Amino acid sequence: MNVRGNNGQKQHPSAITSAALANIETIARLEEEFIQQRTPWDRVADAIAAFTGSVKFVVLHLAVFSAWFAVNLGFVPGIRPFDPYPFILLGMGVSCEAVILSTFVLMSQNRMSARSEQRNQLHLQIALLTEKELTKVLQTQQRLSEHFGVNEVVQDKEVKELSENTAVDSLARELKRKLPTESS
Repeated sequence: MNVRGNNGQKQHPSAITSAALANIETIARLEEEFIQQRTPWDRVADAIAAFTGSVKFVVLHLAVFSAWFAVNLGFVPGIRPFDPYPFILLGMGVSCEAVILSTFVLMSQNRMSARSEQRNQLHLQIALLTEKELTKVLQTQQRLSEHFGVNEVVQDKEVKELSENTAVDSLARELKRKLPTESS
């Protein structure tokens, strides 16, 4: 299926506009900057968190635990059990590993949460700019409609309402007032 682009020529529907490509490049550049700004500890935490969330990590642990059980249950000839059932040494090791790994995962999650907050702030800024731009467009449309006598637009209550400046602070307070709280 072909569609017509802005210039009237046929385009494949999956064609990407130059504006969209520019946006993709901007996003990629911002993400690359974020990745490059990581500290060495951030990089270590990310690498550890990525490994602990992988199938390789699970397989490695299954192999180590299986070998541990086999040796300490006396199934491997020539190797004397060093941590007999109930495997207290293994339990202590796994507990220590869990504390350390959870700390690295939390470090990585905190960094990603901070990045998400940056994205949310950027989205909010863009949304506020877009709202202002659209309000100006509607105001201009109103003036043009009045000038040319297009009464259906001039008298449209919704267009009149939407062309008024939005009180973002008031909206935020009203939203906060209406949203349920955790204690409710």
